[in-house]
Amino acid sequence: MFFYQFSSMQKLAFKAYSLLIKNSENKRHILDPIRKKFVVLTPEEWVRQHVIQFLIHEKKAPKSWINAEKQFTLAGLKKRFDVIVFSANGSAQLIVECKAPNVPITQETFDQIARYNMNFKAQYMMVTNGLEHFYCSFDYTNQWYVFCEELPILCSQ
Repeated sequence: MFFYQFSSMQKLAFKAYSLLIKNSENKRHILDPIRKKFVVLTPEEWVRQHVIQFLIHEKKAPKSWINAEKQFTLAGLKKRFDVIVFSANGSAQLIVECKAPNVPITQETFDQIARYNMNFKAQYMMVTNGLEHFYCSFDYTNQWYVFCEELPILCSQ
């Protein structure tokens, strides 16, 4: 095991974080600090772990407020969200959809997170492939999305 910004993975548009990576069973695994276990290191997981570090270090989200890769039911179908940040009162502040760096962000990606957000009613949404990040908030009074330059600090919500 070692702390390492893994050189064979694509450099992303995030700060360089120290991530714990190990080789096991002929596969690379990365430690997810939220799920508290090693998970297979795929390109999408690489993005997800950078998002988690970004939320903890730059947006000050407490680890205990973050959930990663959990199943939920939407219109009778089982789905999995990538990352959600809750607030101190338990309401969803942010829902994040992660794609692998080679997957372009399209209208379909925004439609996917909007559908997921019907379940959670988060104030903010983030869509990223690690190279491009898009943030928006939802105005529930007027029923529309407003794109943001960046996310607020999350621990103050």
